[in-house]
Amino acid sequence: MYKLNYKLFSFLLISMFSIVIFACSSDTETVEKIVEVEKEVPVTVVVEKEVEKKVEVPVEVTRIVEKEVEKKVEVMVTAVPEETKPLVIYSGRGESLVQPLIDQFQAVSGIEVQVNYGKTTAMAATLLEEGSKTPADVFFAQDPGGLGSVDSMLSTLSSDLVAMVPDWASDPEGKWVGTSGRARVVVYNTEAVDPADLPTSLEGFTDPKWKGKIGFPPTNSSFHAMVTGMRLEWGEEKTKTWLEGIMANEPKFYAKNTPTVEAAGKGEIEVGFVNHYYLHRFIAENGESFGARNYHTTADDPGSIVLVAGAGILEQSDNKDAANEFLKFLLSPVGQQFFASQTYEYPLNDGAKANRLLTPLADIKKFDIDIAELKDIEGTVALLTEVGALQ
Repeated sequence: MYKLNYKLFSFLLISMFSIVIFACSSDTETVEKIVEVEKEVPVTVVVEKEVEKKVEVPVEVTRIVEKEVEKKVEVMVTAVPEETKPLVIYSGRGESLVQPLIDQFQAVSGIEVQVNYGKTTAMAATLLEEGSKTPADVFFAQDPGGLGSVDSMLSTLSSDLVAMVPDWASDPEGKWVGTSGRARVVVYNTEAVDPADLPTSLEGFTDPKWKGKIGFPPTNSSFHAMVTGMRLEWGEEKTKTWLEGIMANEPKFYAKNTPTVEAAGKGEIEVGFVNHYYLHRFIAENGESFGARNYHTTADDPGSIVLVAGAGILEQSDNKDAANEFLKFLLSPVGQQFFASQTYEYPLNDGAKANRLLTPLADIKKFDIDIAELKDIEGTVALLTEVGALQ
């Protein structure tokens, strides 16, 4: 029994010793593994340093980009152009007639335009009053009389510009150029009047049979130009006699051409003295049933005169380049076709075609007169006042 126990004890002692040795061996291996993990830590540190180096690179690039942006800003500032001066136009032409064309010029050219509208006579008077202090760059007039009255204030246009229209449609000295043609006509009511019974000359309307039947716009600048033509051709006395004959027939007064044509269409009057194109606007709006038509007198006298609307550049203007561009635009095929199709006027540049509804200029008995001489509007206004046509 003792021996058995001894043997058992020995076995147990040997086993325990083995376990201790095994445990010690296991602890050693664990420590070595921990040491190996600790050795990996420097690798992590190295990676962190590499990240720091990578971060430094974009910081340097960012600084370079900022410097480049600053340089670009400097270039943009120095490249900004100075503000351009607006083109100032004094217009004796109605806003409803020409503003769409002026808007088109602004869109195409990029030039800002400021327009002062009024009657041609009033605009001319304003220019003369303002003199060298006027802000106007361009005078856009309804007739040559208004332009002629201020021709001393106008600069000489380039020969290339003047050559864009026929000789008869511009100032011989190149101070202004016609932009569209307008014929003087007698508008008549189609129910009350047979055109075959109309006089061949304006002189015939002094006949008492026309009493109370005539429409009369004595404040209209184109009417003033026509009467000025009478004074040049007939002389003061004959013109005065004609005006007195018209006044004796008790004409109905209208402020301008538009209401005169409207009155003819309604039968309020039988005839009226107007420009040709107003009728066509009424027909376009109301159709062929509109009750008025135009009549061209056939006598070689101021009743058949063909006038022009026109424009000139003020001598004192400091914006002549823009003003010249505006006149070129008015005389270009685009501008001329606008007058032909939208306002029913006669184009003066061969690059545009006249409206097919108009009587061709070649078929009109065109009164032969230098329209540049129609400048004494002041004398005409005085005569109209003398006979009671103006107050």
